[in-house]
Amino acid sequence: MTIYTGRGDQGQTDLRTMDRVSKDSRRIEAYGTVDEVNALVGVVRPTGYDDIDDDLRTIQNHLHIVQADFANPSPGEDDPQITEEHVDSIEDMIDEADEELDALESFILPSGSEPGAKLHHARAVCRRAERRCVSLAAEEAGVNGTAIIYLNRLSDTLFTLARLVNKREGVREESPEY
Repeated sequence: MTIYTGRGDQGQTDLRTMDRVSKDSRRIEAYGTVDEVNALVGVVRPTGYDDIDDDLRTIQNHLHIVQADFANPSPGEDDPQITEEHVDSIEDMIDEADEELDALESFILPSGSEPGAKLHHARAVCRRAERRCVSLAAEEAGVNGTAIIYLNRLSDTLFTLARLVNKREGVREESPEY
């Protein structure tokens, strides 16, 4: 099988339902930005910390489900969809990481060690993906609201993992100066 088909040469692509849509549609923009988050998470791995790498691998698999979810405007019972269980799993990641972290008392600059800064970058793109998905949901019916909740929680997860990596790397958090 070849990677190129030529089907997208005219600016259209297939949804999971095989319906053709413009590559600049809100739906494509939404799950394309989720793909960007996934790629950024992949750039971070390996962090050097097995537990964090395991969490990131899980997150990457979840993000594939988010993409499939948004690529399908009419999901069937057996189609991949984000569920409350996915949200719960990343909330557990936050809770576990928080046990190792000092309480957050102010805003912090998105910086630090190389993997920490990359996680902050992934978090910022995740926020953009969430905005794109909210825009999609405002325009089209049937968008899985739980997937949007997942992205909201994922940005918190990536932020928390960035803090955790930086702490383990001995990098002090810096607050912005106003």
